[in-house]
Amino acid sequence: MPEMSEQDLAAVNQLRSSTMRLSRRLRHQRVEESLSPTEMGVLGTLARCGKATPGELARKEHVQPPSMTRIVAMLEEKGLVRREPHPEDRRQVVVSSTEQAEEILTESRRRRNAWLAELAEGLDEEEWAVLREAAPVLYKLAHL
Repeated sequence: MPEMSEQDLAAVNQLRSSTMRLSRRLRHQRVEESLSPTEMGVLGTLARCGKATPGELARKEHVQPPSMTRIVAMLEEKGLVRREPHPEDRRQVVVSSTEQAEEILTESRRRRNAWLAELAEGLDEEEWAVLREAAPVLYKLAHL
């Protein structure tokens, strides 16, 4: 990795600080308070990828497989995911979200998007242009 300039280091620091603060504030806009951020993350991952094994979910969510097994069990108990036998490997299961989970995610996203849109109303056109340019880069960083 090339050495970063003072300006780049300052930008990285500001990005880290800003994303952490924004993430905390967005968390308060959740619809289903009984779900942890990790549980909401698992439901979001399932919404994006459809079905996954607990091992795949653990990798995507950056948790240990035994932790993911517990998370999936709790989500199943709440009626938010279902487990089915893996079509090719009988030793594994495939996890998918239920309609109830999808409704919770949809409402949660709607609520958080509305909050963020309201917050962004104070931006001028130049700031909106910067935000539109930065959004794909931030998405890429979040999914590396």
